[in-house]
Amino acid sequence: MTQTSVRPTASTPPATTASGLRSLHLIRIVFSLIWVALVLATSASLKSTDTPTAIAGVLLVGYPLWDVVATLLERRLAGTTDAVGTANAALGLVATAGMAVAVSSTVGRALLVFGVWALLSGAVQLVTAIRRRRSVGAQWPMAVSGGQSVLAGAGIAAMSGSSTSGLSAVAGYSAFGAFWFLVSVIALSLRGRRGAR
Repeated sequence: MTQTSVRPTASTPPATTASGLRSLHLIRIVFSLIWVALVLATSASLKSTDTPTAIAGVLLVGYPLWDVVATLLERRLAGTTDAVGTANAALGLVATAGMAVAVSSTVGRALLVFGVWALLSGAVQLVTAIRRRRSVGAQWPMAVSGGQSVLAGAGIAAMSGSSTSGLSAVAGYSAFGAFWFLVSVIALSLRGRRGAR
């Protein structure tokens, strides 16, 4: 779950960008919560050595693909193209392709792909939040979330070889992501109110 660097342009003032980010973050929260519920409902009993069910496979492939869509929406919202956004979209597409292959194997391989993607996308999110803090502000939730994603991704990848690991780890990752998007929405809203005064 990453975001691209959004820098206000002459046609996109900071208030518009912040408002658009809030809306996009709310959409991402809803998507993540629905995704978590579906993963837990359909895949709770799957272990590392099992082959993912068709539903679990669709959910696992769809998650990084949704991140690509959200990245492109965010770039369109800002009317910008930058190297970070391009790298994030490319990373998401590679993860989607890797996951499409992994889900035909074992849950462990799918967890490995997911973990590596979470680690790398978290690093992109962390860099993006640091770069965005001056133009949009209120980016500390995304910085913390990016750092947490790096750690969680490393943990998911490391445990992917364990025979007791399961898909609940990726559900937890997405749930924490939804929480940080909510914190970001609140921070952006508070900053917008202060700026309006």
